[in-house]
Amino acid sequence: MEILGHHTKHEILSQPEAWTAALEVIATQAVMLRDFYQAGQYEMVIFTGCGSTYDLSLAAAALLQEVTRVDARGLPASEIWLYPNSAYSPQRRTLLVAVSRSGETTETIKACATFRAKANGDILTLSCYPNHPLTSQGAVNLIFPSGQEESLAQTRAFSTLYLATVALATLWAGYDDLFAELARLPAACQSLISTYQSLAHNLGSDSAIDRFYFLGSGPRYGLACELSLKMKEMSLSHSEPFHFMEFRHGPKSMVTSETLIVGLVSELNRARELAVLEDMRAQGGRILAVGEHDADVTFASGVSEAARNVLYLPIGQLLAFERAIHKGLNPDRPHNLDAVIKLV
Repeated sequence: MEILGHHTKHEILSQPEAWTAALEVIATQAVMLRDFYQAGQYEMVIFTGCGSTYDLSLAAAALLQEVTRVDARGLPASEIWLYPNSAYSPQRRTLLVAVSRSGETTETIKACATFRAKANGDILTLSCYPNHPLTSQGAVNLIFPSGQEESLAQTRAFSTLYLATVALATLWAGYDDLFAELARLPAACQSLISTYQSLAHNLGSDSAIDRFYFLGSGPRYGLACELSLKMKEMSLSHSEPFHFMEFRHGPKSMVTSETLIVGLVSELNRARELAVLEDMRAQGGRILAVGEHDADVTFASGVSEAARNVLYLPIGQLLAFERAIHKGLNPDRPHNLDAVIKLV
């Protein structure tokens, strides 16, 4: 008899091992990757993907710009393919970082082809499967087998590929100490899962909650988008992402006692972000604050803020998983979802 969500649960819980393997891939090529970036003298970096990897692109671009001060954007691959003139300037030296779990997504492959024909720059790709079409598109092609998945909805693949972009950002910024800190993340992830898995189960199984909002700003906005997408994909629940301060400008009208608001709280703007959550609590909403310290879900990782954003993902993924199981759905095979979108 099929056990609902067997693969998804394993993929979420096995992320510490997957992250360790991904960091080893980067470490063995660190010198080459740093030299490649420095030689390129890029004026702009564009991250691109589809679905989850578009969310990843938003998060990766924000972090890269934060630590390197180089202009960076996250765009859907279809925009680079179909609207190249609004995606980038051919006069600016640009690096395209194309991300795809499968390495087979049509829009991402076409984005690379269009960029190669029209842009002034290079392509670097990240994927999880060797010998797939994307792995021949870049000047550098990185493969992370530890992110491979059986489930349709990305969890382990997303966090593994995202962590790889964080590692690239630290290398390209020349922050060797920050790169070294990444090695502490797998243990921090394991501790998080052990401590808060039951909390995710209890909240996901709570029938009194009928809508979910995920708030994140700066490099965390793309992660809020991804966690909201996981809730939609796996559990077919009403779920939306917002920047913290934007939530007061209209969306707060949706807050009721049946609302769970998950806040990805930063260190830099902690007081302002917590104030938003408290305002929503005063409106009757239920709050789940996630952050490094003094939160409902506390990392206590000791890792610098720029390096630890991947830790916001596991409990949010488990929340979506538990919601799906509670509703009798199979998160391994979400409704109307395909593992890869291939266009004719």
